[in-house]
Amino acid sequence: MAFNEQQYEQMSKHLLAVREEIGKFIVGQEEAVEFTLYGILADGHVLLEGLPGLGKTMLVRTIANVLELSFSRIQFTPDLMPADITGTSMIERLENGKQQFTFQKGPVFSQIVLADEINRATPKTQSALLEAMGEKTVTVLGDTKPMERPFFVLATQNPIEMEGTYPLPEAQLDRFLCKVLLPYPSKQHLLTIMERTTGAVAAELSKVMDTEQLLQAQQMAKEVMIAQDILAYAVDIVTATNPFDASALDEVKQFVQYGSGPRGVQSVIKLAKARALMNGRFHVSIADIKAVAKPALRHRILLNYEGEAAEKITDDIVEIILTKVQQGASV
Repeated sequence: MAFNEQQYEQMSKHLLAVREEIGKFIVGQEEAVEFTLYGILADGHVLLEGLPGLGKTMLVRTIANVLELSFSRIQFTPDLMPADITGTSMIERLENGKQQFTFQKGPVFSQIVLADEINRATPKTQSALLEAMGEKTVTVLGDTKPMERPFFVLATQNPIEMEGTYPLPEAQLDRFLCKVLLPYPSKQHLLTIMERTTGAVAAELSKVMDTEQLLQAQQMAKEVMIAQDILAYAVDIVTATNPFDASALDEVKQFVQYGSGPRGVQSVIKLAKARALMNGRFHVSIADIKAVAKPALRHRILLNYEGEAAEKITDDIVEIILTKVQQGASV
């Protein structure tokens, strides 16, 4: 299905209205709001990292309300079992006295799922969410059940409490379209938060888009065009994260143990297309690629001992790559 320029402009107005409506309740955190919306448009999943109380849960709940999507929250704990997420089959007695198995859906069967502190659950329980994220299905006792569309997982991590946690392995981190860092709010933002949350008048949210419009927006994001040279530039950026590449930068060879794989390129392109759609364009620009590079790649780069000893972070590596890799290098 082909969309015209007018449809892209109209959809951009809808999406900007969604962002504005979210802003009535969520103070600051512009990057978190934007990339969560990009993730939904790109039909992917987002990993949020930030201190407690920065509004991660409220952000997801607000987006679900504005987009009129079903919402569920799963609090991950060490004793959480896979069936607590996916659901389980229970014996039901019929009127004729016979019994049959009936599947009781778990909280993962929602359109927006908040996986709160996902790294507190055991790897076995974490993996129960992986099938739903990757395949958009859940298998229970050999029976595969499809997820409702759209389906979006936003997982959160607390960066300061590592005791009693099971850090996500790189293969699982790679399943997330992007990783967004939530900064501590400024004094002005804190003042606004207090005014909105401790006063007598509560902010009222309006539903701006419905499921049908959102599915159309996802299709429009897929059909955003990207020129061959811009695609090559995105590939060059992701390839530059690999220290074993023949043309690797000196800083990458020095500080990086492993770089991003093919999903990194896919994520950069999908996020760039979503950003272009949000801005009313049906083609990806170089600015789109640069704007999404850090959230798309920061969780896909593993630093070596020297990088950690030098107190580098993966954003530093991506910044160096964006500075030194020029468009057209491999064209």
